[in-house]
Parts: sequence; structure tokens; C-alpha cells
Amino acid sequence: MKKRGILLLVLCMASIWIAPCLGASLYSFQDILRSILHPASNDLIFMLRIPRVLLGALIGASLSVCGVVMQVLVRNELADPFLLGISSGAGAFATLDLLFDVFAFLGVFRLPLSAFMGAMSAILLVFSISVSKGTVQISTLLLSGVAVSMIMDGLTRLITLLAPNALGLHNATFWLSGSLTGARWDYLGLPLVVLMGCMLLLYLFHRQLDLMSLGEAQAKTLGVSVKKMQIVLIVIASLLAGVSVALSGTIGFVGLMCPHFARMLVGSKHQYVLPFSALIGAILVIWTDVLARCLFAPEEVPIGVLTAIIGGPIFIGMLKHKKRRSK
Repeated sequence: MKKRGILLLVLCMASIWIAPCLGASLYSFQDILRSILHPASNDLIFMLRIPRVLLGALIGASLSVCGVVMQVLVRNELADPFLLGISSGAGAFATLDLLFDVFAFLGVFRLPLSAFMGAMSAILLVFSISVSKGTVQISTLLLSGVAVSMIMDGLTRLITLLAPNALGLHNATFWLSGSLTGARWDYLGLPLVVLMGCMLLLYLFHRQLDLMSLGEAQAKTLGVSVKKMQIVLIVIASLLAGVSVALSGTIGFVGLMCPHFARMLVGSKHQYVLPFSALIGAILVIWTDVLARCLFAPEEVPIGVLTAIIGGPIFIGMLKHKKRRSK
């Protein structure tokens, strides 16, 4: 277990070091080191490549941990971070800003802030529908999440149909497909703080997560305050997914696949599943983004498109393998 963790950590650090070298323009390790020590020596590396790789690592880790939380919350391994309408809400608000400059008053952070407001609006709506007598009804939570997602997706389509210019429509479509092109150093603080805070909180509750995976009745019998834990998990999932979508658009399959990979490596104990999922997610997004930059260079492919194309077959293969093992 310890050796696997160290190996994953080394792979993650190596990925962060190697990935800035790759893209439409290739750079050496010496170029990367020189850019870090003397930022003015190469603005492309220091201002674009490095923050992009770091943001990709943070987004990947956040989506993966969010996937773990969602799967515990609904007790279903097919749950993902976007189950509660978070992605659709962020997409609707971001599209509104990209096409109609509705949130221009927010300044340089207008896109991530507008997307975050959309994500939070969606989750608050879902949460308000799902609470009955102080208790979160999981079945209602899922159904209301689907309904809110459909509403927000409908609004996004309506907004794009009314788009005043083709360039804005292209930018909106590219962002909705998932992209790290807007990465900058200013954007790294928020996802880092949210990820570290949520990871710490989840690690403190890792035994409760193990028990909740067994079912509400058993968790209550073993002393878990299920109502409080549900609220905590919903808030954590909302923060992780909301911040991630706000900064990168929709990057699917990461939160669905990575927890499965982690469980294959370390079993079902969340003490290990959480950090392993975070590392796997970071590595996956970093290298998928490298592929997005290199595949049709100098043009870029939206990273969300690649995670869907690559992730779908991989996940199907995982399901078939799991089915064969269960026989």
C-alpha cells in the first residue's frame, strides 16, 4: 500500500515536471527550470504552461475526490460529480456571460465567478427541493438533480440559439466541452484551498464514510449521524465540483473512473481511496491535457471531449472485468 502510494506520488510529480515541456512548442527540462528561476526568460512557459499543468492537477484531484463523495452519498459506484446539476448550472451562467457579457462587472474573473454562481444556484435549488423535515431525501435529491440539469441545459441551448456573434458561440462551445486554456496563476489559489480543506475534512470522517457505504440503517446502528454527514458531503461535493467546473468547464468521466481505479489498487477503505483517487485524477487530467495540446497542434481539442472518448471505453472495460470477477 505504502509503495503504491509513493509510486503514484512520484508519477504525479514527474507529470507536473514533464507536461510543461510538451505542446505545439517543445521545451527542455532546462527551459522549465530557467523559467521558474527567471520568469521573464520565457513568458509562454511561466505564464501559460506551468499554471495550466498545475490547474489541471488540481481540477483532476478535485473531480476525483468529488466522485468518491458522490458515490458514498448515493451509495452507487456509477455516481459522478455532475449528478446534482452542478455542471449544467455552471454552463448556463458561463454561456450567458460569454455570449451576452451579463457579468462584465465582475472584471477579469468574470467567467469563473459566473460559472461558480451558476453551479451554486443549481445545487441550492436541488438541495431545497430535496430537504423534507430537516432530512435530505436521497431519492428526491437524484431526481431533482436530473430535473435541474435538464432545465439548465435547456437554458444553455436557448442562450446559444440567441447568440449575437459566431466568435462568442465558438468560445462558449469550447469552454462547455472542458478546457484549461484560460489557466493563470491567479486561478490556482481557490481550487487549492478548497481541495486541501475538503480533503482534510473527509480524512477526519473516513471511518464514517466507510460505514455510510454499507447503508443508512447500518451506519445509524454503528453511531453515525447520517443526516449531518449527508449535509456535509453535499456541501463538499458542491464546492469541489463548483470550483472545478467554474475554472475548466465540463470534464467528464474523471470523477467516475478515478475512484474505481483507486479501489482496484487499495480496496474500499476511504482512508486510502481518497488520496489515491486525488493522485490518479491529477495524473489523468495532466496527460489528457497534454494530448489535447499535441493531437492536432497547433490547434487544441477540448479536454472534456478526450476524457469522454477515452474514458468511455475504459470504463466499459472496467465494468466487464468487474462482472467477470463477480461470477
